Amino acid sequence: MLMKKNASFEDFFILLGFSNWPHLEVVLFVVILIFYLIPLIGNLFIIILSYLDSHLHTPMYFFLSNLSFLDLCYTTSSIPQLLVNLWGPEKTISYAGCTVQLYFVLALGTAECVLLVVMSYDRYAAVCRPLHYTVLMHPRFCRLLAAASWVSGFTTSALHSSFTFWIPLRRHRLVDHFFCEVPALLRLSCVDTHANKLTLMVMSSIFVLIPLILILTSYGAIARAVLSMQSTTGLQKVLRTCGAHLMVVSLFFIPVMCMYLQPPSENSQDQGKFIALFYTVVTPSLNPLIYTLRNKDVRGAVKRLMGWEWGM
Repeated sequence: MLMKKNASFEDFFILLGFSNWPHLEVVLFVVILIFYLIPLIGNLFIIILSYLDSHLHTPMYFFLSNLSFLDLCYTTSSIPQLLVNLWGPEKTISYAGCTVQLYFVLALGTAECVLLVVMSYDRYAAVCRPLHYTVLMHPRFCRLLAAASWVSGFTTSALHSSFTFWIPLRRHRLVDHFFCEVPALLRLSCVDTHANKLTLMVMSSIFVLIPLILILTSYGAIARAVLSMQSTTGLQKVLRTCGAHLMVVSLFFIPVMCMYLQPPSENSQDQGKFIALFYTVVTPSLNPLIYTLRNKDVRGAVKRLMGWEWGM
């Protein structure tokens, strides 16, 4: 049915998505809708709570609010279109829509890689340099770090997405993915794309491997500091906050590395869809749960907020 689409309509792309498994589309629609609503509600909850409660006006929760807003935008850049395509027979996205989607997916994904490095540095400063923490993580410097994360993501995406859409594409415009993604679009090219693939590999190395190395270096220093701690209470607090961040880092970086840094294989296209589904849907939905379920600061903020409301 998809192949009967008029191939002369060059203003549209056809997102094949999970069309090879039509019996899974209804199930996927329900599951993805649930996983989309979880980060929508959870991340809004973290942002609003961090803003309302003065006890959470700290660098850690400032960066966590940025991460929540970033995840909110990241899921919204691709999931609503996926839900529309899963629900009905139409699998199309306009050329302009595809361009915008690619730009924001790349920008927000890159910004998250950098922001996770910033958050690991914040934890390093809190654990390893506690006496200098307020100086190292001055509010103005925190705003600068957050802004650098966003700017680096959107600047890099502008260059990379432009480079992707400069290449001439085939007329049929069948994108074998559920969103406009660089490797899937490069497969539509009717010219050699080695330069684009090399650029993708270099950019992935810069914004995936280097951040991961910096994060692991920070946590190596934190691990040494933790092992020398005498206070059991302090040790438990460090393990809670740093453990949550490490789990988020693992859930984000491992699937991204599998997606962009592994050599292509015969089954890589189908595997890539499910890997991408994990880091665009599952990971953002787990982040609010990881940071809030066992977090005493958040539970205390909720109690104070509820007490204030009852007091009103």
